[in-house]
Amino acid sequence: MSDLDRQIPYWDAAAATKTFTHPLHLPWLDGIDRHAAILDYGCGYGRTLQELEQQGFDHLTGIDTSPGMIERARLLQPTARFAVLDTPPLSPYPDAVFDTAVLFAVLTCIPGEEAQRRLVDELNRVLRPGGILYVSDYVLQDDERNRSRYDRCAGRYDHYGVFETDDGAVFRHHPRSWFSSLLSGFEPLDTRDITVNTMSGHPARGIQLLVRKTASS
Repeated sequence: MSDLDRQIPYWDAAAATKTFTHPLHLPWLDGIDRHAAILDYGCGYGRTLQELEQQGFDHLTGIDTSPGMIERARLLQPTARFAVLDTPPLSPYPDAVFDTAVLFAVLTCIPGEEAQRRLVDELNRVLRPGGILYVSDYVLQDDERNRSRYDRCAGRYDHYGVFETDDGAVFRHHPRSWFSSLLSGFEPLDTRDITVNTMSGHPARGIQLLVRKTASS
């Protein structure tokens, strides 16, 4: 991944202060064994893994490119296993070792489409056949504030929906159709629309997708 698709200094600086809000949809967890091996890719400070533990899951692994985020995660969630990603999107795990992977508000942090595709390929590699991938992210917003941000950055980046924040990060909101393209190698199971607060406290429209790795992928 390029530095733009990693932004490690930003996330290290934000590790102690940012709050993540994408929700777990508990009905989607009903069919997953509580001893299943679950990977949280881009786990941040471990909030989602903490919620999974509260639901009885006990084989939890989190990875992130930010050492600062992982340091905070280890303090908040001492029972989970955490690792820093040194060469993203590649992870240190063998093929087909996880039953489930969650990818919460990670694609928004990776503006490049090729970098996103390589990440999804990596998750496909570490998931077992029949494994579940649970994605939560942002769609393009239609309010004036966000449209003006997209327009200001349209000439600087390859894709509409990329924008810069006042505190120095670059994020991307996506057309809904992009998720179907990105996850086309998986079997779709369910999709839901959500509203979440961004890290700066603004309400935003999001999407959650549940897909399954096929036996042939």
